[in-house]
Amino acid sequence: MKPRIALIPGDPSGIGPELLSKLLAEPKLSQEADVLVIGDNHVLEMGQHQAGMHNNFKKVDPLKGEWLSADSGSFALHLTQTISSDEVKIAEATKCSGASVLNTLNLALDFANDGIVDAVVFAPFNKQAMHFAGLGHDDELHYMATRLKVDNYISELNTFDGMWTSRVTSHIALRDVADRINEQSIGDAVRLIHGVLYNSGITSPKISVAALNPHAGDGGNFGLEEIDVIAPAVQSLQSEGVPVDGPWPSDTVFLKAITKEIDAVVTMYHDQGQIALKLLGFSRGVTVQGGIPFPVTTPAHGTAFDIAGQGKANLGATRAAFDLACKMVSHWG
Repeated sequence: MKPRIALIPGDPSGIGPELLSKLLAEPKLSQEADVLVIGDNHVLEMGQHQAGMHNNFKKVDPLKGEWLSADSGSFALHLTQTISSDEVKIAEATKCSGASVLNTLNLALDFANDGIVDAVVFAPFNKQAMHFAGLGHDDELHYMATRLKVDNYISELNTFDGMWTSRVTSHIALRDVADRINEQSIGDAVRLIHGVLYNSGITSPKISVAALNPHAGDGGNFGLEEIDVIAPAVQSLQSEGVPVDGPWPSDTVFLKAITKEIDAVVTMYHDQGQIALKLLGFSRGVTVQGGIPFPVTTPAHGTAFDIAGQGKANLGATRAAFDLACKMVSHWG
């Protein structure tokens, strides 16, 4: 049985509608998954115009189980009215575009939570616009968790070409990072990525933990977090049978990932991992919403207002997000 994937166009002011149109134009996409597009008709038409492509849609009622066969020549569309055409301001973060994102996201989450679709893939969001519209959380992941009543540990995970990262801390000020690092937070980050790797088809994951300080603290000369917190946390996880090692200096640990010696790096803060992954594969990077009870993926880049509406958006990361969602559905359990 093919995976059932909900696709939403992201922020209508950015490159999301263009990326969605380009994704739907990919050869054999409908043979890989049953796709449900959720969005406004004029937003989808705008994306097609920006991409210079044409996609066929057929309006369906997902609640009635209306799904199209792969040879129908059209993609299933749950039609919405979240924003008027004159409210779409290309390359601007607005309350209206943020509200459009939240409305389509809510539908996709509800469909997945009710078992109508297996996974959600969303084109880039703009957090400023979402905050204008009442996001009420630091990021979309915590918004999703609240809507879905998720009370387990959650964190964004990033991946490209089989290399993964998770974070002990994420969207916080750098000055607050050391205070948030403890045995519990490290254990949560390691266990989460271990489970997601398994659900992605990696049956024997190998994970390394990055240090916080330069040269992994240099024996305590540059900080004691490695000695007092990180190493004991890794040892505790090892005693549980978790395949993890570290702490490793953050300027060399990714060499282990490049050579496929390990599958994932657990970093101490946001940019420690993001810089490495984006330098290595910006056009192929994917963000996974870790801890959500079904696969949710998105390209690991933003709305790119500097090229919005110009037909220049690179499909690579969005295609990778779609492919990963399909793969995760097949291994989910």
